Amino acid sequence: MMRRAFHRIKIWPQFSRETHRCVANEDGVVALEFALILPLMITLFFGVLETSLALLCRADVSILASTTADLISQAGAINTADVSNVYNAASTVMYPYYDGSNPLSRPTIRLTSVIYDTVSKSTTAGKVAWTCTLSGTGTLPAAKAVNDTFPLPQAIMTSNSSVIVAEVAYGYTSPTTKIITSGINFTNNFYTKPRRVAQIAAPTGGCPT
Repeated sequence: MMRRAFHRIKIWPQFSRETHRCVANEDGVVALEFALILPLMITLFFGVLETSLALLCRADVSILASTTADLISQAGAINTADVSNVYNAASTVMYPYYDGSNPLSRPTIRLTSVIYDTVSKSTTAGKVAWTCTLSGTGTLPAAKAVNDTFPLPQAIMTSNSSVIVAEVAYGYTSPTTKIITSGINFTNNFYTKPRRVAQIAAPTGGCPT
């Protein structure tokens, strides 16, 4: 009986050393696996972060376009200060991407009044009555001149009416630039009709600079 007890006591330290050795080996495997997947985890983290921020900025650009068109369409007549106020008020939508402190980071905004063409009588196009552009970080197509034909996305023009078109562009740059390394030009157009008059005349005093 004593001999069997002695053997059990003697075998246990050997079993304990082997167990610790296995645990140490498992720790090494875990560390190796973590080192292998760490770059993938970091890439995934920055990918989700930068994509989310970019999508939020894209949504703000869409809201900015609709806000700009809506503010102008509520007026019966406008002047230089009115257009400038609309630019400033609508641009607050872009916070924190643009907070008004740095003009170089502001969005590009173009307002165009498209009036009914009495010659073509088209419902899907009109003629440019006036246009004002606030230069910013975004890139828009070249502005059309007065009396140029302006195509509309669908048949929204009616006889002797007009459409206010707000075109917005914003040059987005990722704050981390780990995944999105280059800038993205977000654009959006919004179309609405004046609410108080059939056609809003060009701003008195001209467009703000």
